[in-house]
Amino acid sequence: MKKFVLAAFGAAFAIPAAAAPGDTDTAQGVATAVIVAPISIVHDGGALDFGTIVPGTTGGTVVVTTAGVGSVTGDVTFVPTSTNSEDTFTVTGDANRDFNIVAGNEVMAGMSFTTDVATTGSLDASGLATVSVGGTLTVAANQAAGTYNGTYDVTVSYN
Repeated sequence: MKKFVLAAFGAAFAIPAAAAPGDTDTAQGVATAVIVAPISIVHDGGALDFGTIVPGTTGGTVVVTTAGVGSVTGDVTFVPTSTNSEDTFTVTGDANRDFNIVAGNEVMAGMSFTTDVATTGSLDASGLATVSVGGTLTVAANQAAGTYNGTYDVTVSYN
């Protein structure tokens, strides 16, 4: 009888320790994705125009701002009727998104120049933005007369 009481006592305390069948729970997660319009950039057809320049005996630079304002430093001057202009590009993409701008890879045979552009921009509610590019042209001492043309790249990406 003593063995039976001990066995019954042990069984009474062992049953609550076992997990009840069906003691589980499930929660559901959420997954999302946002698809945006691809960003693109198109040249508007103008040019970064450094103007008509007279070089001196020691050289200098011509600077055109992103607003198209030209100035010279050193021993160079503008011809009185010279005009300057910034270059412009149109960026399209997802409305109200910010983007990064990188300009570079400047190539001009016989002369060198660098570009100046804002590093970020924002697309408007229509998904449009204008990027303006200025630059600095280095004019050598006694630079040879001629028309110099070059190219450069402008790259945009969402940030």
